[in-house]
Amino acid sequence: MTDPVQLWRTAYQHPDPWDRVFEPMSMVSLFEASARAKPAAPLLDFLGRKYSYAETMDGANRVACGLKTMGYGPGDRIGLFLPNVPHYVAAYYGILKLGATVVNFSPLYTVDELAHQVEDSGTRLLFTISATALLPTALEVLDKSGLERLVVGSVAGALPATKSLFYRLFRGREVASHPDDPRVSAFSALIDNGGECIAPTIEPDNDIALIQYTGGTTGTPKGAMLTHQNLSANARQVALLDPELGQVTDRIVGVLPFFHVFANTCVLNRTVVAGGEIVMLPRFDAAQTLAAIERTKATSLPGVPTMYQALLDHPKTASTNFSSLRVCISGGAPLASELKARFERVTGATLIEGYGLSESSGVVSSNPYEALNKPGTIGQPIPATRVRLIDKEDPSKPVADGEPGEIVVSGPQIMRGYWNRPDADAQVFVDGVFGGQQKRHWLRTGDVGMIDEDGFIRIVDRLKDMIAVGGFKVFPSQIEEILYKHPAVKEALVIGVPDDYRGESPRAYITLNSGADEDGRAIAEWLNPQLGKHERVDRVVVRQEMPKTMIGKLDRKALRAEVAAEG
Repeated sequence: MTDPVQLWRTAYQHPDPWDRVFEPMSMVSLFEASARAKPAAPLLDFLGRKYSYAETMDGANRVACGLKTMGYGPGDRIGLFLPNVPHYVAAYYGILKLGATVVNFSPLYTVDELAHQVEDSGTRLLFTISATALLPTALEVLDKSGLERLVVGSVAGALPATKSLFYRLFRGREVASHPDDPRVSAFSALIDNGGECIAPTIEPDNDIALIQYTGGTTGTPKGAMLTHQNLSANARQVALLDPELGQVTDRIVGVLPFFHVFANTCVLNRTVVAGGEIVMLPRFDAAQTLAAIERTKATSLPGVPTMYQALLDHPKTASTNFSSLRVCISGGAPLASELKARFERVTGATLIEGYGLSESSGVVSSNPYEALNKPGTIGQPIPATRVRLIDKEDPSKPVADGEPGEIVVSGPQIMRGYWNRPDADAQVFVDGVFGGQQKRHWLRTGDVGMIDEDGFIRIVDRLKDMIAVGGFKVFPSQIEEILYKHPAVKEALVIGVPDDYRGESPRAYITLNSGADEDGRAIAEWLNPQLGKHERVDRVVVRQEMPKTMIGKLDRKALRAEVAAEG
């Protein structure tokens, strides 16, 4: 049978890559095409236990049939409150095969956060695992929300036999037993069927595959509605970026959390398109990640900048064999050029930077895998994607030549809209003709950027992160970029703090590299002469650690909250 990635590569050749056409395809068809082409090939390696494409497809079929027997069907919202475990992949594709909609939930959510999003989305059933960090939270939400049922999986059952025994004997404190409650079912009971039931017809352009919660461009959590075509197109777009995909070994380390859209597209769906293998790790641990790269001879490691920094800082890095590692994709936060250069020097792999949003199914642009790379940029738009700049004050107008503007995006991966939020849709979408193109439906990203003569995009800052200093707009990222040039600075965030005279003043918060002992005053004296008058920070504060999100991004919002609480 023809390899799906080769079929798609030849089918979508076009003189202008940004005018490629991606025919409508459901996520179910995408998965089944690769499973039929490579049934015996491994899809998952979970701490040494392998799951083939055929085995994973069988699990997804059984999930779909089990859910159907329970009375669930097309259009129902079914949630995943899971870390990176094999249950996630079987449940994800099983829910989609049922014609239902997946709702992703972070395993770090509190009871109130989870309950709010369960209610907002109308989630009827929730998948989780018997871990003390998750099950008690899910059970409490079951009692205080409209949630109807829980399906609970066992991590020990997904491990190799020796590791499964170790988990039961020595990590029992991390395992929670679920109550004798008719609303709570075991994952093993759910899939105790033949996996043979009639699947509904899916309309890729119309049916919602995933509700992905995001702060969006206006700050409050909203559910981005992503259709089957949004997700399948973005997976195919990302696959086409790699000129060697389908021709060389494709073994990707899946340590980014699958509930996040970055991993959902760039690790899970993109790897399925290529018929590759995912080395799945439950969470990021530098030593475990280094060991997995060496054990499996991994070829790729998508991550965020703080993850690459943590790997470089680990003492085992010097003895790790990185010879199999080929290309790594960084996203989620700006990649410092110094970090990129050091990672490439130490590992021999290419580290490229890309960009995307939950509202864009994950990816909008990327630096090329081969040919010209421009450090400090988020690359060029991926196939079938258009990017333009609009006036920050008047979104109906294109930006003046040479000026920064708000980035707007059009393409097959752009969401249908926000779940039950037409008010937010009105703010985030704009119709217009920008850059001489035909009238399109554009997504406002809330990011301010510039586009150079080669089509490479440079992010200047987030609109909502700009600091108002005496009537002037200051971009925190420009100050952070200079801070990263100081040899003592490991991490940096700049936020605005109240100022009686200027309204706000920029203030820098940093952590230091190992062995560095500079104080904040010395670094401020080094920094401020390199800045414009309105950009100069009132202080540089040295911290032991920075707040981070679940995927390891520096968390500016959390830092603001901590600083505000300190008074």
